Amino acid sequence: MSTTSSLTAHFLIAMPAMDDPNFAQGVTLLCQHNDEGAMGLMINRVSDFSLGEVFEQMQIASDSKELSDIPVLLGGPVQPDRGFILHDDPRDWNSTLRFGNGLAVSTSRDILEAMAKGEGPKNAVVALGYAGWSAGQLEAEIAANAWLTVEADQAILFHTPIGARWQAAAKSLGVNLSQITDYSGRA
Repeated sequence: MSTTSSLTAHFLIAMPAMDDPNFAQGVTLLCQHNDEGAMGLMINRVSDFSLGEVFEQMQIASDSKELSDIPVLLGGPVQPDRGFILHDDPRDWNSTLRFGNGLAVSTSRDILEAMAKGEGPKNAVVALGYAGWSAGQLEAEIAANAWLTVEADQAILFHTPIGARWQAAAKSLGVNLSQITDYSGRA
């Protein structure tokens, strides 16, 4: 796959006909997309955990009630016990993958410790698990009209309410999802 066809730093927006419960009405930010497959984080599914519970489980002290109440997202069905911090912070954290438009995903404890002290990224989304596709799988799903794609918008990622992100991502592409049928066919 050439770099021009990579969907890294794009949103995958589930079409209304998506019947996989892991992705129905979902928006996934692709953090990596190449010949070997794709990896992304869903940005509009709330888990049963708050950031305060994650801090507690990892024995990280935080006095911030506001931080502690932030919902942790379900990043996807793969490795749901592994944490990912999606952010736009340029600092070098111990384990960070940087990708388009200044975005990064970190998996190291140091970023969580900084967040607990109020010294972390200004914009961050914490997720458990990720979504993954093997080589050619995502391309086949896109060809089967399972997904819309659009370049990721940081305003949607960091500032749009979680429950509004599916519609907002589609709207950024000029699509009103309520006007699309929830079934597909072939002519």
